Amino acid sequence: MPVSITAVGAHRPKASLSLALIGNCTIGALIDQSARIVWCCMPRFDSDPVFHALLDSAEGFSEDGSMGIELDNTVRSEQSYDPGTAVLRTRLYDAAGNGVEVTDFAPRFADHGRTFRPAQLVRRLRPIAGTPRIRLFVRPRGEWGAVVPTVTRGSNHLRYVAPDFTLRVTTNAPLTYLFDETRFTLGEPVSLVIGQDETLEGALEETARRFEEQTCAYWRQWTRRLAVPLEWQEAVIRSAVTLKLCQYEETGAIVAAMTTSIPEAPDSQRNWDYRYCWLRDAFFVVRALNGLAEVGTMESYLRWLHDVARDADGGHVQPLYGLGREKHLPERIIERLPGYRGMGPVRVGNQAHEHFQHDVYGNIVLGAAQSFHDRRLYRPGSLVDFAMLEGMGERAWSLHDQPDAGMWELRTRARVHTSSALMCWAACDRLGKIADALGLPDRRTLWAERAGRIRARIQHDAWHEGRRCFVESFGGEHLDASVLLMAEVGFIDPRDERFTATLAALEQHLCDGPFMRRYEAPDDFGPPETAFNVCTFWRVDALARIGRREEAREIFETMLGSRNPVGLLSEDMAQSSGELWGNFPQTYSMVGIINGAVRLSRPWDDVV
Repeated sequence: MPVSITAVGAHRPKASLSLALIGNCTIGALIDQSARIVWCCMPRFDSDPVFHALLDSAEGFSEDGSMGIELDNTVRSEQSYDPGTAVLRTRLYDAAGNGVEVTDFAPRFADHGRTFRPAQLVRRLRPIAGTPRIRLFVRPRGEWGAVVPTVTRGSNHLRYVAPDFTLRVTTNAPLTYLFDETRFTLGEPVSLVIGQDETLEGALEETARRFEEQTCAYWRQWTRRLAVPLEWQEAVIRSAVTLKLCQYEETGAIVAAMTTSIPEAPDSQRNWDYRYCWLRDAFFVVRALNGLAEVGTMESYLRWLHDVARDADGGHVQPLYGLGREKHLPERIIERLPGYRGMGPVRVGNQAHEHFQHDVYGNIVLGAAQSFHDRRLYRPGSLVDFAMLEGMGERAWSLHDQPDAGMWELRTRARVHTSSALMCWAACDRLGKIADALGLPDRRTLWAERAGRIRARIQHDAWHEGRRCFVESFGGEHLDASVLLMAEVGFIDPRDERFTATLAALEQHLCDGPFMRRYEAPDDFGPPETAFNVCTFWRVDALARIGRREEAREIFETMLGSRNPVGLLSEDMAQSSGELWGNFPQTYSMVGIINGAVRLSRPWDDVV
């Protein structure tokens, strides 16, 4: 989509979430519409960034902490993914019509019997019109922008050395021009390979071309196998690729988002680090991809999840962990960075690792349940796995009516949250079904009885007779969109009058037009200001389930129209302007696109 380039100062494009994600399930990078890499952490998603300009953008995206190309007198750009891939192309044009195409990707393909996915980015440039005159710059920074690395020059590379990283940029562009950031005329294609300090085997241009071709082929083969719905296929495929990119494949963990500290609303202080694996979010990612017949992500995640559960040994499970199952994720503030658009604080780590969130046990069982029923898997669920899950079920049973921080991770208030009790019910319900599949009638009876008792408790204690709806906590009075999950996890018939009455109450009190906020009660930072994108998708799902499909389709189309120019969504949205806020890209939001399309699409039988 063509866009005009807007700057707020010399060479500083205005900061926004009109960003594209590239990656390879080892690293990810965010690229703006002027082809500037403004965010990239290496060698893992939750490592310190080597490019951090996203959080140094009070006056637009800084060149320090970024990597980019400047075309003299740029007036417009076009940016798109190659269909069905994670390969991005940005075309820049100047006032005289000269143009350059920038191709960005992270290599990912099969090589010698395993997946090649190095901590490496590849950037290829070629002139596409006239004689474009460009300037290249590569300005990584260490320790969250505090350290300018030492730069040394090799025969065909520059090496950037900081205390926390060594980065090598191998290129066939003139090294002098790259080192000095000198403008030059781009007369022929050039490539840059950015990654760890390793020698690149083979000729650079040939290697870059081969990496691009093989990476494109990998992603096209991966997306070709997806069981997509008839309608909205491009949106579904882009969402699926994005979710896959959020899995750190070495361990199987799935991050909630690629970023930290993008505020949920302007100047709200609601800035959090989402570069970790929440068991809740990961379950919904796995479930959405399973709905497209993509089980590989689930198999990788289950390896990580089983180790989390075995580490717990029937005891407390945190709501989130590091990508390598790190338990201690202390939260701190990076004082020197002003934050996204100057709206700090910039937080690293997340205090929620200290929380008690009882829905986590349901998310573990739900995440693993398919492995006991799906005959396609290399490693189906076993009796040993069931015994481990029963330990999680015992926790769910004992904690279903105990106060916790809830799925919205309230920091100063504990209640018996309906959403947590609901997931504890789901743990017991699914354990009963797993026991049935394994031929264990006594265990099936035990878990079914426990599920029934939790169901009765929720129906009694979470129902507010005065408001005629399910509320956010036992004995509470406030509304919370998370109760819509009752239908999604099979707790209640969506046409039950209690569910339809609850939906009506939520629409009345939490919706601003098509968009839905999370809850109505003030939290640690006051009342929520922005719509929470996944809540809007929960509304879409609920409307479809109760037969209001045309309304559901209309809202779903509105959400598709609210995506950024390359089809991605963040966590939150300003209802009046449609501007995206919150960490990006948000897996929960991309899950909503897939679930909505699958539920609402016309069947393939309509056309074939």
